[in-house]
Amino acid sequence: MSSTDIQDSGEEPCLRLETLPGKSPHIPVKSPPHVPLPGKASSQVNSRWDRAPQVTANGLHDIEDRILRITGYYGYNPGYSSHKREGGSESHAETPGSETSGEASAYQTCAHTVLKVLGGLLVVLCISSSWVGTTQVVQLTFKSFSCPFFITWFSTNWNILFFPLYYSGHVATTREKQTPIQKFRECSRLFGEDGMSLKVLLKRTAPFSILWTLTNYLYLLALRKLTATDVSALYCCHKAFVFLLSWIVLKDRFMGVRIVAAIMAITGIVMMAYADGFHGDSFMGVALAVGSASTSALYKVLFKMFLGSANLGEAAHFFSTMGFFNLIFISCVPLILYFTKVEHWGSLSSLPWGYLCGVASLWLVFNILVNVGVVLTYPILISIGTLLSVPGNAAIDVLKHEVIFSVVRLAATCIICLGFLLLLLPEEWDTVTLRFLTTLADKKTEEHGEELTESSVHTRSRSRANGAVSIPMA
Repeated sequence: MSSTDIQDSGEEPCLRLETLPGKSPHIPVKSPPHVPLPGKASSQVNSRWDRAPQVTANGLHDIEDRILRITGYYGYNPGYSSHKREGGSESHAETPGSETSGEASAYQTCAHTVLKVLGGLLVVLCISSSWVGTTQVVQLTFKSFSCPFFITWFSTNWNILFFPLYYSGHVATTREKQTPIQKFRECSRLFGEDGMSLKVLLKRTAPFSILWTLTNYLYLLALRKLTATDVSALYCCHKAFVFLLSWIVLKDRFMGVRIVAAIMAITGIVMMAYADGFHGDSFMGVALAVGSASTSALYKVLFKMFLGSANLGEAAHFFSTMGFFNLIFISCVPLILYFTKVEHWGSLSSLPWGYLCGVASLWLVFNILVNVGVVLTYPILISIGTLLSVPGNAAIDVLKHEVIFSVVRLAATCIICLGFLLLLLPEEWDTVTLRFLTTLADKKTEEHGEELTESSVHTRSRSRANGAVSIPMA
C-alpha cells in the first residue's frame, strides 16, 4: 500500500519524537514496533499496545490493527484485532490435544488396516480350502456316482439358501430390522426399478443361470479326465479371458502387461495339452477345462455389462434367484439324461447323499466367502485365494493320490499361475512403480550427498589437525 493510500484511508500519521533541548538533533527516529506472531506476543509488547491511543474512526481498535492493515499481515481484514489474536493464541495452545487426536486417528487407521489384512488372509485360507475341498470331494464322489450334471444341478439348488443366510446376518448385525419381503424388494433393485417379475426372471436370470450351470458342468467333466491340479490351474485362465472380453466388449483400458498375461495363459494351455501328445483323455480334459473358464469369463463380463456392480444383499438375492430358476426350469434336464441313460442314478436310497451334500455345502460356502470377502477385505486377496487352490490340490494329489507330474505339466502350471498374478496388477501399476523407483533414487542420491559432505568435513578436520590447508577448487 502506498502513502497516498494510507492518507486516503483517514488514519492518523505515525508518531514522532521531539528533540530535547541541549541534545543532539540527530536522534534516530523510533522504528515501528515489532509485530508479534499470533499466539507468541510477549507481555511487554501487549502492555505497550494497551497504552497506545485508541482510534475508532474506521472501526480500528489500536495501532496494531493499522499496521496489519497496511502490511496485509496474515491476510488481514478489518476487525482482526489483538483480542481476536489472543483467541488465536488460545487455539494454538490447544494444538497438542489436536496432535494427540491426530495421532490417535492415525493409530486407529493403521489398526483398521492391519485387521482388514489379517481378516483378508483368513478369508483367503477359507476360500482356497473350500475350493480345494469341493474339487477333491467331487473326485471322491465320481468313484461311486459318476453323474456330473446331476451333481451340478443338486449343488446349484443350494444357492437358494444364500438370501436367507444373508437376511439372518442382517437381522443379527443391524438395529433397524426389516421384514424379509421388504429386504427382498430392496435387493431386487439390481434388476431395475420395477423390481422382480416373471419377465425379468426369464430375461435377466435365465442367461446367467445357463452359463453358471454350463461352467460347473464342464468343470466336473474335466475332473473325470484330468487331475484336480491340472483342472484348477486351467480354470485360472478365466482371468485372462475376462480381460480379453472386457477389452473387446466393454472397451476397458488396454494394458500391455495383461496382454502378456493372456499370452502366458494360452501358452500354458497349449503346453498342458502337449504333455500327452494332443490325444486321448488328456486333450479332451484340457478342452473341457478351458471351456469352463471361457463360460465363467463370459458370465462375469455379461454380469458387469447388464447388471453392473452389486452389493452383498443384491448378490445374495441374485444367487438365490438363480437357485430358484435352476430348481424350476432346469430340473427337466437331469430327468431327460436319466431316461436317456446318459446318467444313471439307480434308486434314491443308493445315492451317496453324504458326498453330494458335502459338495453342495462346500460350493455354497465358497460362493458366500467370495462375495462376503469383497466387502470385508481387499478384492485382490479373493483372487489370490482362488489361485492358492492350485498348490493345495497339488499337495493332496502328490501325498494322497501319489500323482507324478511331468516337467511339461509343472512348467505349464507355473506359467498359468504367473500369468494369473500379472492380471492382478492394478491399472496404475506402471505409474506407481515409476514413482516408487524415482523416490528410491532420490533417497539414494541424498544419502550419497550426505556421505560426501561428512567425508569432506572429516577430511578438512584432519588436514587442520596436521597443519594443512585445503584450497577449494573452482
